[in-house]
Parts: sequence; C-alpha cells; structure tokens
Amino acid sequence: LGRPAGSAENWSQSGFDFKDYLRIVMKRRWLIFSVISACLLVAMLSVLMTTPLYVSSVRIQVDRNSVKVIESGNVTTGETADNDFLRTQFELIQSRSIAQRVATALNLGDDADFVRPRNFNVMAWAGRMAGLLKPANEAASEPQSTASQGSQRLRAASEVILANRLVRPIPGSRLIDVSYSDPQPGRAQRIAMALADAFITSNIDKRFEANSFAKTFLEDQLKQLKVRLEEAENAMIAFAEKEQIVVVTDKSSIAENELANANQTLGQIAAERIKNEQQWKQVEQADAISLPQFLTNQVIVGFRAQRNVLVTEYQEKLETFQPSYPAMVQINNKIKEVDRQLAKEVQTIKNSLKGAYEASRSQETEMKARVEMLRAEVLDLQKRSIQYNSMKREVETNRSLYNGLLQRYKEVDVAGGVAANNVFVIDRAEMASAPSSPRVANSLVLAFAFGSIIGLGAAFALERLDDTIRSPDEVERVVGLATLGIIPKVAGDKVVAAELMDPRSGFAESYRSLCTALQFSSETGLPKSLLVTSSSPSEGKSISSIAISRHFASLGMKVLLVDCDLRNPSLHTKLGADNSKGLSNYLTGACTPPEAFQATDLPHLTFMSSGPLPPNAADLLSSARLVSLLTVGREVFDFIVLDGPPVMGLADAPLLSSAAAGTIFVVGAGQARAGMVRGALRRLQMARSSVIGSVVTKFDARSAGYGYGYGYGYGYGYGYGYGGDKPYGQQVGNDAATPKLTGSRDAA
Repeated sequence: LGRPAGSAENWSQSGFDFKDYLRIVMKRRWLIFSVISACLLVAMLSVLMTTPLYVSSVRIQVDRNSVKVIESGNVTTGETADNDFLRTQFELIQSRSIAQRVATALNLGDDADFVRPRNFNVMAWAGRMAGLLKPANEAASEPQSTASQGSQRLRAASEVILANRLVRPIPGSRLIDVSYSDPQPGRAQRIAMALADAFITSNIDKRFEANSFAKTFLEDQLKQLKVRLEEAENAMIAFAEKEQIVVVTDKSSIAENELANANQTLGQIAAERIKNEQQWKQVEQADAISLPQFLTNQVIVGFRAQRNVLVTEYQEKLETFQPSYPAMVQINNKIKEVDRQLAKEVQTIKNSLKGAYEASRSQETEMKARVEMLRAEVLDLQKRSIQYNSMKREVETNRSLYNGLLQRYKEVDVAGGVAANNVFVIDRAEMASAPSSPRVANSLVLAFAFGSIIGLGAAFALERLDDTIRSPDEVERVVGLATLGIIPKVAGDKVVAAELMDPRSGFAESYRSLCTALQFSSETGLPKSLLVTSSSPSEGKSISSIAISRHFASLGMKVLLVDCDLRNPSLHTKLGADNSKGLSNYLTGACTPPEAFQATDLPHLTFMSSGPLPPNAADLLSSARLVSLLTVGREVFDFIVLDGPPVMGLADAPLLSSAAAGTIFVVGAGQARAGMVRGALRRLQMARSSVIGSVVTKFDARSAGYGYGYGYGYGYGYGYGYGGDKPYGQQVGNDAATPKLTGSRDAA
C-alpha cells in the first residue's frame, strides 16, 4: 500500500512509516470521502427502503429420551451421543417440512401480503416483468389447476418462512431458541409459536409413524407365522393318524399312559401278593389260634367265649358231679362241639388266606405279562414317533414365535398411544413492541466502517498501482540523484511569467534556490554549459531554462540561452523573439553564431533560437559544429544554458547531453512516470552524460498528500505552484523593457 513511483527494488529498500500512510490518506482523501459517502448513502437508502421487521422468539427444550410408559413397546432406537441427537433435532427444526406444516396450519398460502416481497428484489422484479411481456396466447396455453396453484402458494409461503426464521441452540444446554421476523408483530408471534408446535407435532407423529410401521411389520409376521403353524400342525396330525399315534397329553401317548398305569397296578398287585403270602405262611403250619388272623375273627372269638363259659361251668360242676354225670357229659360234649366248630373255622380262615395268596400270585403273573406287552408297544411307538416328535417340536417353535409376536404386537399397540413427548415449550413467544430491524445507527456505523475499508483499500491500491512521480522523495528514490530544486505549482489565475518576475513570490524564490544549488553541483562550481531536459514534453524545461538564465544574467554573468529543441521549439514564443534564424542555421553552416544571437531585456542574457525546423535534427546535433559552438561559447560567455528536447523517443537529448558539461533532469510532479524517467536516465547514462541532479517542477504538496512543507526561506513556502490554466501573452509589470511571454504555457 502506498507504493511510490519507484521500482519494486527501491520500494522494498525505502522506509515506510506512519507519515507515508498519512500522506497517502491526505492525497486520496477525496476518493476515500467519496467512497464513504456512497456507502453511507446506500446504507441510508437501504434503511429507508427496508420494511421494519418485528422478531418473536420461543424457547423449547429437547430431551434426549422421553418417558417410556411401556418400556418394551418403544420401537425407536436411542441415540448414542447427545451432540448427534441435538444436532439432528436442530436440523429437523430448520427442515422444509416444518415450514410447510406452519404454512398449512396458519393458511399462509392464501395470505397475499405474506408472500409479497418485503424489499426490492431485482430477480423478482425481472421475473414479473418477463411475465407481463409474455404473449397472451402463450400464457393462456399453460393453464394451472387450482390444486397446482395452491401447491405453489404453499411452497412460496414455506420459502418465506425458511428465509425469515432463525434457529439458535444455546451452547451447553438442551434449549433451542426459535425466532421469526415479520413486518407484523402479531403474525411474527403466531408463526414463532407455530414453528414450535409444528416441531412438537412432527416429533409425536414420528413416534406414531414408527409404532404404526412396527404394527404393520408385526401383523405381516404374525400372518406368516400363523400359516406356518397351521401347516406344521396339519402335517403332525396327518402323520399321527397314519402311524396310529394318539397323544393324550403334551408329554405322553395312550400306550405310555397304559404302561405307566400297568406298572403302577403291578406294583400294587405285587405288594398285595406279598402280604397274602406272608399271612398264608404264618397260618399254614400254626395249630394255635392265637395268631392275629384268628383273634380278629368274630366267629372264632364267639366260639372261644362260648367254650370258656362251658369250661368254666364244667369245672364248677366237676366239684359236685363226676365226669360221668349226664350233665357233665352233656357239658363236655358241648365243649367238644365248640372245639370242632372252632377248628373248622380256623381251617376256613387258612383256606381263605391261601386262596387270596394264590389269587394275588396269579394276578401278578398276568399283570407282568401285560406290562411286558405294553412295554413292547411303547418301544415300538417311540421308534415310530421320532418324525412325529420332530414335527411336534416345529409346531411348538412356531407356536412360541407366534405367541411372542402376538404379545409384542399388543404391547406396541398399547405403547403407541401412551408414549410421552420429549419436546417442551419453556418460554412462549411474545409480541414484539418495537421493530428489531432495520437499525439506523448500526447500519450507518457498518456502512462507515465498510466504506472506510473500501476507500482506504482503493486509495492504497491506486497508490501502489500508480507509478506517477508526485514528490521529491519519490524522485530521489527513482532517479537516484540529488534534488537540486523544487518548483511549486502556480495556484489560481496567476501566470508563470508574473510569478517569475515577482522576486517575492515563492515561484521565483524556488528558482533562486535551484540556481544556488547549481553553483555547488560540481567540483568546479557552476558548469560552463548546462542542458535542461526531461523524459517527456511539457514538464517545465523551457521555463526552467529561462529562469536559470535570467538569474545568472541578473548576477552579471554573460549567459547564452540556446533553444536546442529542433523539433518543437518554444523559447522564442515565450521570449517574444524571432525564430527565422537560429541554431539550425548555424549547424548547417548557413550563418555564424553571432548572426544567430538575439538580445533580450537583460543586457547580459543572449538568446539563440532554434531556427527553422530541419528534417534531420539528430544528424545536425551530432555534428562537430555543436561542440565547436560550446567550446567557443565558453570563451565568450560565462554560462551556456541549452534548452533541450525530451529524452524518450528522440536521439537529440543524449547527443546534447554528451556535448554539455552538465545536465539537469526536469521531472514534472504528477506528470512524469517512473518507468519513463528510468528509461530516459538510462539513455543519458549510455551517452556518457554528466547528470548533476534533478529538478522537481509543478510540485503541489497538498495534492501529493504532504501536510508538511518544503520551505524556501523568507516565508515563501509551497503555497504557490507551477502551472496554471491561462496562457502567457501578458505584459508583466510596467517595465517596457520586459519582453512579452506569449504562447501556451509549459504546463503538463
């Protein structure tokens, strides 16, 4: 930024401080001011053309998991991370589907004011104009149905909602602020609440949709399992009929049940047989009737009691009667009869016990045969039931799956209507009391900052791209020569001649300072011959030549001023002299030097014009007559000033520079370009010229951006400048001896 007119090498080597920045700002202040003013104007117009907007916000809380009334009925998968979940919810709130829900719920598609553009839109305006310019027959050939128009209006309303809603999550929490801006505060409040309600409704619908999908899936699976279960049961029953397999319970068949019952009965019969056998063995060899089998018989008990009575009576009467006594014999016979009956009863009991034993043994034998037969049947059944059991297991598996899915289906059906929502409204939207935008102060501040950035950037960019030399510092950086003088630019309507003739003007003072510097420009002081040249025309060479010549002539030195510009001479017009005979005549040998000399208003100043313009100026200047003129002229004159042509594009200046004892290079501030100046100096160096310094003309410190001055002593600063807009041609002062300076100014 702020690149001077020098090369990149000089630029990188030169110092650049705050003064350089300040100089650039001051130099380009009108550009910066214009850009800032334009930005402020655009901002103000934008504020005035912008529709005031009101903002309403609603705050919602989004929990990661909802309360599960029936845990197993939840068919949605839980998120693995809170960040992913909250990011998903944040994107869902901003989705187009939510905006369409709001537009549908509030019937915004039919609100023409809602879908109308709020601000000036170039694209929308161009689209409307294209629609108006569309041929009527073409427009009529594209009829739209009512449903299509309604869909388009709904889509347009959704786009408006998407463009004006703002969703902002609060960091470190599960809270989300949803804001909406609208020209109507009431509508902004309604839409903000509708956005929150639409998100909550969408979340609930998503859960119901998930449950509905799960129910549909389970119904399909139940139908398939039911068919498979029926097919498996039918196949199992058909196989059981074919193989004569009858299953009483889920675990056993008839044969297995019969075998189990037979084994149980066999055990009972065996126990009964053992019992009967023991009883029989006890009474088989026993003679006494003291066994329990006898003592428990009521008949035997009765006989024993009767016998005891008879024995007791016999013993009592035996004390009175003899055993032969008829009564005694009768009692004894009774006792014997009782004993016979008692023995008969005992034998009957033995026979019954033996019969019971034999019957139990026979029954046991038969039952054993039955068990063996049933065991063989069961073994045969088990061999035939291998495939049946496989079918049975398949049936049980299908039945288990069917029952599980049926239970799951019932749980999902119940859970679908009782799942709690995980989104809550924390702060409801309120109606805004004042518009949130546009903010005039903020807009103007931003416009000022934006304009300042653009203006400063443009100023520094132009400064870097601009290689025009505007200041003495830049001249020194570019040419690498000492600046011998700084000639200010003439201000206002003042002409150069008047300023030059006024000894108190800053213009005249600056040339006196230049002439003083010329006296110290070499080891021998003022060079005997001096060429004044520049890189391009109209940089102030002629005026500088006149000013230098007049100064030294006013000091009493004999000065010869030669107009060496044989292509575009101007000194004769400025001095009001004759140009019919001059340097070109001398160089061609048509006259001698004294014949080409002309007197001026100063007695010690002699002028030699260019003469008629030759067709071969470079050939004439390269002749030895020019060197002879300078050599002889040094013997006659104290100082010779050569007003040369510009360097670029011509061979004249290098030829003159090689012949002159010294050369000063005139640089027009704000006119000369760095590249041209370097090229010109390079050509002069190649001609082995002795360039003793540079002179900056037309310097305007204010336009160059300097707030500090290049003073010239006695209070004469740079307030005066070089150049103007009026022609010379004015009589300067009241001195009749003063020549007329006519013609166009040596400006540019």
